[in-house]
Amino acid sequence: MGKFPKVFFTSDGNDDSILEWIEEPSEAESRILVHGIAGFLDAGHAVKTAVEHLLQTTDNRVLAAFDIDLLFDYRGRRPRMTYLADRFSEIDLPVLQLVECTDDRGHTFLLLHGVEPDTGWMTIVDTVIDLVESLDVSLTVGIQAFPFPAPHTRPIAVTAHSTDPMLIEGRIPWVGEMEVPGSLANYIELQLGREGHRAIGFAAHVPHYLANVDHPRSALTLLSEISTTTGLSFPLDAIRNLSDSSDVDLNAQLKENSENLAVVRGLEQSFDEIVASRGGANPNRTASGDDIAAQVEKFLAEMDARERDSE
Repeated sequence: MGKFPKVFFTSDGNDDSILEWIEEPSEAESRILVHGIAGFLDAGHAVKTAVEHLLQTTDNRVLAAFDIDLLFDYRGRRPRMTYLADRFSEIDLPVLQLVECTDDRGHTFLLLHGVEPDTGWMTIVDTVIDLVESLDVSLTVGIQAFPFPAPHTRPIAVTAHSTDPMLIEGRIPWVGEMEVPGSLANYIELQLGREGHRAIGFAAHVPHYLANVDHPRSALTLLSEISTTTGLSFPLDAIRNLSDSSDVDLNAQLKENSENLAVVRGLEQSFDEIVASRGGANPNRTASGDDIAAQVEKFLAEMDARERDSE
């Protein structure tokens, strides 16, 4: 069967893992593992868009898949189906897969992507740590996106966090201490740090009024952060052009509504003041945790309302 990672077998040689191996990984002395798990807080669909871009623009193959039936609550989050007049044609079933991708320079990296499971978090985290150790992963990179009181007319800000302070040296925090809802992505990073592994995460600050629509600029920002941190090279022209086109459409819509334009102008002023203070006399000033928490709560409430309406 070849040299599969140790999570493929139990000590007695039987496969009872929640991870089903499909193909054998390529040989490598060290690897980068990127995880983009679209959880309850994927503002602007930035993580989903970034992952889709990687899958569409790199040579890749599925190495393994988690047994999603053990992890997903189908009645809590019903998959979408397509109905064509007299028959059903498709169903969008959830997945959580490990994919091996090859970047523009021929370097392979691992991509863990899919939905955030409802159950089995501890088992999944243990499995990911096993993967990191078995496949000689030197750095794990996670991406997320949350709504932030900022205008789309300014560069997308990013909050970086890491198990190794050297990986984020020189970055000034955007937010101070605050309690946030847990996520599988952050739990993976936390446990990797506890086990002595290097991990870094990037969270894009998506303009809160765009949290429920596609915002490719935020996805582009996340991909750029991955590339800068890891040295991996991705083809970004397509998503960059899509971001530019989206910005043009947003600006055109703003001009048609003076009230919305005034809101954006106010956000620009507040955002510019924070940026100026971060580089001026008080560089450690952070955004208000209450403001951010309010935007997150609003985003979650809107998501709950949409899910109820779709039932």
